[in-house]
Amino acid sequence: MARPDHAPETPATKFLHTHRIAHSNHLYDYEEHGGTRVSARELNVDEHAVVKTLVMEDENKKPLIVLMHGDRKVSTKELARQIGVKHVEPCTPETAQRHTGYLVGGTSPFGTKKVLPIYVEKTIFNLPLIYINGGRRGYLVGVHPHDLMQVLKPTLVECALPD
Repeated sequence: MARPDHAPETPATKFLHTHRIAHSNHLYDYEEHGGTRVSARELNVDEHAVVKTLVMEDENKKPLIVLMHGDRKVSTKELARQIGVKHVEPCTPETAQRHTGYLVGGTSPFGTKKVLPIYVEKTIFNLPLIYINGGRRGYLVGVHPHDLMQVLKPTLVECALPD
């Protein structure tokens, strides 16, 4: 798939513009099931600074978003313990799309269809700049982590496992 020469307009970029969040645009050739390893390679950045947006649900099927370093996995057991639920697991791609309005591989925490609780691995805030999905496959935006705190009002968690 040839990538466009300019950044696409998505619900995520509209959200960023509305909230006056400075961001850089980074387009790359998307690879199915490539994940953050591919986007980090294509952008020539550390995979630790590429933040994945994961849509999960608790035992009552209530959806939530977890933002995690690209080179880490979420300990769902630890996440559930920290947020006070019995069980957390990833949503199916169809369920994730229904809650967010985004295709899996292009899910952004910005401009989701439904307002969902957002949990962020706290060490993300130690980074000077992060790269996070801009609402389309093959498109990341660079933002300052403190801007996440300002606009998303997330809950900080410590549930990272080595990938």
